[in-house]
Amino acid sequence: MPKVGVLALQGDVREHATMLSQAGAEVSLVKRAEHLEDIDGLIIPGGESTTIAYLLTTSGVREALDKKIKDGLNVLGTCAGLIMLSSGIEDGRSDQWSYNAIDVVVKRNGYGRQIASFETDIVVKGIGQVPGVFIRAPRVVSVGSDVEILATYDHGDGEHPVLMRQGHAWGCSFHPELTNDSRVHELFVKSL
Repeated sequence: MPKVGVLALQGDVREHATMLSQAGAEVSLVKRAEHLEDIDGLIIPGGESTTIAYLLTTSGVREALDKKIKDGLNVLGTCAGLIMLSSGIEDGRSDQWSYNAIDVVVKRNGYGRQIASFETDIVVKGIGQVPGVFIRAPRVVSVGSDVEILATYDHGDGEHPVLMRQGHAWGCSFHPELTNDSRVHELFVKSL
């Protein structure tokens, strides 16, 4: 049984832990650098990307996680987690940073503010139709050639990637943990 950590500094920690359990993984909460040592994968949950970045730095996890990702740790970032894994943030703050693990540029709140949140069905390669919950979701505005697109969505201005992977790093614009469907988590767990 693979052991998957959930970064437990801010965001949808409990919801991801529940989905991972349903997907057949052993769950570990990651709050300190030493918690990264014996996991097969990690989820960086949704929340607020600048807050997560600040907490990663102040907790001492930032550098340790950077090394683990560069060494090949399987990682899935959802919503704010995708922002943390991106190669660029179009509208980020001047002090905002990311792990540069997926060659995509994102726009924070790219589908609108909190009031514009919505749910829609997303067709995922290899799975089929899954529910997608978009809450202040990042929009992918450019994609590198090595990124595999697993799902797209058209919000009225053309198709944009909403689930993607590049090697061991996965990114998701929506919140699969806020549904009753664990298949996105199962897809990630099966890749470990």
